[in-house]
Amino acid sequence: MVMTFDNRVALVTGSARGLGLAYARAFAARGARVAIADLGPEAEIAAQSVRDAGGMAQAFQVDVTDFAQVERMVAELLTEWGRIDIAVNNAGILRDRTFAKMELDDFRAVLDVHLMGTVHVCKAIWPHMRARNYGRIVLTTSSSGLYGTFGQANYGAAKSAMLGLMNVLHLEGERYDIRVNCIMPSAATRMTAGLLAPEAERLLSPDAVAPGVLFLVSEGAPSRVILSAGAGAFARVYVTETEGVSLVGAGLTPEAVAEHFSEISDPSGAREIATGFEQANKLAAAARRAPEDEAGATRS
Repeated sequence: MVMTFDNRVALVTGSARGLGLAYARAFAARGARVAIADLGPEAEIAAQSVRDAGGMAQAFQVDVTDFAQVERMVAELLTEWGRIDIAVNNAGILRDRTFAKMELDDFRAVLDVHLMGTVHVCKAIWPHMRARNYGRIVLTTSSSGLYGTFGQANYGAAKSAMLGLMNVLHLEGERYDIRVNCIMPSAATRMTAGLLAPEAERLLSPDAVAPGVLFLVSEGAPSRVILSAGAGAFARVYVTETEGVSLVGAGLTPEAVAEHFSEISDPSGAREIATGFEQANKLAAAARRAPEDEAGATRS
């Protein structure tokens, strides 16, 4: 079945170029009305390019770090088109430097755009989506946040925060059919200029990521998914917890943790945890099952 977005309204931040513009064009090509949000006059240029291709687009010059500006944009968009079905949080900046040399202003600037910018958009649209019992939200995480990249402590911290935000918004939005996912894109954009070989730049086109984003905000989209995407390849990222070991009685010592660390780290039987309370209950249940003897260690 062909996936269409007829009569849907999609808001895409950071969409004057790169990944955001690729998403906006993909939405418009499948029937969505697209709100292109970015800094400066480039937003209108991007919106016009979408309209020239036969799509419907409206430009908003907005700084996502300013909640008042985001609220005004959302209010104008609702007045103009009456609804917001989809929000793709793509706006971002880089301020790379080793942690030892990084100024705190550069750390805060990256957090403000990536984390607080995403929070501002989600906060502004959340009441509308709850009232309509429908919403699809994509947050943008990164391999720098999940796995680390040298010189990107600020960016990595901001991008790993997307996982926590997704997990909670998924739980709080579930009853309202608000589905929240993360895209983890790899693409050649202005932020990667000069860092990739020509062949890698060709393969890592922003257009090759867009199908994954459209899937994550479709009618039948999943929720609480981290989707890795790049060069037309897609993979799902899982966060799991090992079965672990319970230490009890006389065996509850740091030396015992060291002694059993290989068992604690054993990935066989690892599983996803649905909520923070489930994780706490998992540990408590393991402790209740563990016999209190001198050895003091059992598989959880």
